[in-house]
Amino acid sequence: MSDYLFVYGTLGRNVGHEMHAHLVRHADYAGEGVFNGILYRVAHYPGAVTSSHTNDIVHGELYRVRDADALFAVLDPYESCGPNDPKPTKYVRTTTTIRRPGGEAVTAWIYLYNRDVTKLARIASGRFIGD
Repeated sequence: MSDYLFVYGTLGRNVGHEMHAHLVRHADYAGEGVFNGILYRVAHYPGAVTSSHTNDIVHGELYRVRDADALFAVLDPYESCGPNDPKPTKYVRTTTTIRRPGGEAVTAWIYLYNRDVTKLARIASGRFIGD
C-alpha cells in the first residue's frame, strides 16, 4: 500500500480536467516527481509505460492520499475502459518508485498504460502539457 499517487496526465493541476477536482478532494499536492518510464500521446491524453533505461524519465505530480477508498472508487473506473470493451483495460493501477527533487524516493500508486504503444507518438520531453 502507498500513501501517494503519482499523476502525469489529465489529472495534473495545469491541465484543467474535471477529474482533478475529485483528486484534490481526497489528496493533497505533495510536489513534483519523476519515474523511469516512457510517455506516449494516446489521443488528447498520455499513457506511460515503465522503462529500465535511466534516461527515460516521465515528469509528474505527487499527491498524498487522504481517503484512498473515495479517491480510487472514482479514479479506477475513469482510468479503465468500459465493461463492454473487448480490449484490455486501458490503464492499470500499480505502485512504482518516484524520485522527488533532492533525490528522496517514495513508493506511489500510478496508472500505467496497458495497451500496445508501437503506433503511438513518444512525448520525448516526458512532460504532458495537454491540448
